[in-house]
Amino acid sequence: MMKKKITILGSTGSIGTQALQVLEKLGDKFEIVGLSAGKNIQLITEQIKKFQPKTVCLQTSEHAEIIKNNFPKMEVLCGEHGLQELCSDTTNDIILVSVSGRIGLKPTLTAIKNHINIALANKETLVMAGNVVMQEAAKHNVEILPVDSEHSAIHQCLTNKDGLKNLIITASGGPFLNKSIEEMNKATVEQALAHPRWDMGKKITIDSATLMNKGLEVIEAHHLFNVDYDNIKTVIHPQSVVHSAVEYKDGSVIAQLGLPSMHIPIQYAICYPERIEGIKTNSFDFAEIAKLTFETPDLNKFPLLKLAIECGKKEGSYNVCLNAADEEAVLAFLEGKISLGNISDIVIDIVNKHNCVNNPNIDEIFEIDKQVRLETKNLILNKYL
Repeated sequence: MMKKKITILGSTGSIGTQALQVLEKLGDKFEIVGLSAGKNIQLITEQIKKFQPKTVCLQTSEHAEIIKNNFPKMEVLCGEHGLQELCSDTTNDIILVSVSGRIGLKPTLTAIKNHINIALANKETLVMAGNVVMQEAAKHNVEILPVDSEHSAIHQCLTNKDGLKNLIITASGGPFLNKSIEEMNKATVEQALAHPRWDMGKKITIDSATLMNKGLEVIEAHHLFNVDYDNIKTVIHPQSVVHSAVEYKDGSVIAQLGLPSMHIPIQYAICYPERIEGIKTNSFDFAEIAKLTFETPDLNKFPLLKLAIECGKKEGSYNVCLNAADEEAVLAFLEGKISLGNISDIVIDIVNKHNCVNNPNIDEIFEIDKQVRLETKNLILNKYL
């Protein structure tokens, strides 16, 4: 394959660090143009020394100054403006968006407007503004290549859109699949973060424990593949070997299988449309897979999955509200302020009170996001603390 130039937003996070492992394995097939990080000065310093990017961006000016002093010949940016500047560098062939939260939306749109393809590992971008993002991508002839293992699987299996019947998204069920509702609601932060299959960031791991993550993935799939919500199914698959499947009208079902490793979908996205040997080559052995099981999600136990699909169907600003309320509730749980069971109560309460805005633009989306976060914090403060 021809050498590609790539920038990674969120290089010190879970996806970012695994992406750099993939790139290191691929050797001279990629040139790393830029990296961005939050506050992990030690790790970004190690990454700069190893990969020698042209430009880096730090979350704050204080952290940027530290890096600038250590690497005086390198361009150092900071903050959201810095992220957008990274995404304006048209020497990039692809940008991996692996920052967490709403901060990924504006840089993604900036890259799209600069005709740079996106490897997308940021859920909020499509949950908050899926219609806007996909319209801009079509307008500028930009590819949005999904990094989530489930959407990567669908991308690989969806060979004939005309013959499509259903998308089938699998879910591991998280750490509480075989626990009672009472046990789940009383779980500690450590128990909720103990995912049985995947190594992920804290927020997405908690969302996996409540199955909110799967609801957000349904919304993403709707936008990525332009498929009606009624034709997107979810199924529990604890082994996390079948990452998703596509059912066709003739009764055929095509599934993508692999070990539960994010290295595989990361490599698929950044190398697309080519496939080359990489970090997980020869990692899968059918004979070692003892059993694959599937079951229907329990929506009484995991009400946020049901709520997310309902919000997706309603459209408008409901998805913005859903995402913001969930982020704040998860943060409160991680900080020990509420129980795991409170997360769904809080998100449902906030969504039920939401005054929907139809077809919000980007400025309206961020204002709604801001207001919902404030409402959620106030609800937590007044009712749960």
